[in-house]
Amino acid sequence: MQNPYALPSDGHPPQTQLLTDRAVFTEAYAVIPRGVMRDIVTSNLPFWSETRLWVLSRPLSGFAETFSQYIMEVAPGGGSDRPEPDPQAQGVLFVVSGQVALTLEGTDHTLAPGGYAYIPPSASWSVKNTGSVPARFHWIRKRYEAVEGIETPSAFVTSETDIAPYPMAGTDGKWATTRFVDPSDVRHDMHVNIVTFEPGAVIPFAETHVMEHGLYVLEGKAVYRLNRDWVEVEAGDYMWLRAFCPQACYAGGPGKFRYLLYKDVNRHMKLGRP
Repeated sequence: MQNPYALPSDGHPPQTQLLTDRAVFTEAYAVIPRGVMRDIVTSNLPFWSETRLWVLSRPLSGFAETFSQYIMEVAPGGGSDRPEPDPQAQGVLFVVSGQVALTLEGTDHTLAPGGYAYIPPSASWSVKNTGSVPARFHWIRKRYEAVEGIETPSAFVTSETDIAPYPMAGTDGKWATTRFVDPSDVRHDMHVNIVTFEPGAVIPFAETHVMEHGLYVLEGKAVYRLNRDWVEVEAGDYMWLRAFCPQACYAGGPGKFRYLLYKDVNRHMKLGRP
């Protein structure tokens, strides 16, 4: 069975390849195409063994400031017993290839492709690749914004295959969102969802809103409106949007267009200088 989730490329392009690419960084958005996620741009992390990662986004003053997003690649036998150094950080793991053994708050879980875990701040967790092939997963991190009188969210583990996509109104199901968290649950200050468009479906207006976004294209292709530009994107590309960047899309077909979406939600805007 073909893996339904896009993955970064291994190795390097040949010397004969043209340098021209679709990578762009503007005042309002960035596009990191799949072809630039190569070996030369990977990093390592303290207390992770047999592991490398691609850093897709990180807080930047004056741009997107709420989150970081990694694609982790853990070789067989690798992983970490001390994965998160920041006690205020919450996280989401979403597995796109291979298999990982996750121990979260004393409970063991096996996450295969489509597996999803929410990790609250100060949680006890570890992750290992107990399989025979490399495992890759997205790791999205955000410092939790605690509110007096509101509980911190609980840890949970699920899978995309266990959640029915929620159709957007007036679209006959051609635009749908797989929601891993109830949008009305104000304990959560971030959502990481999967958005799916059938071929030819659209976001029919330029969304312009306060939420920052990370969009990793899991499958398919589209033409995406980012600020003043229309940009072609495909499986494996990453889009990084600051607050109020206008956005819309046309799904290009022939198959579905799907992406993993981060956004910050459910909190007052901080007043005064940063």
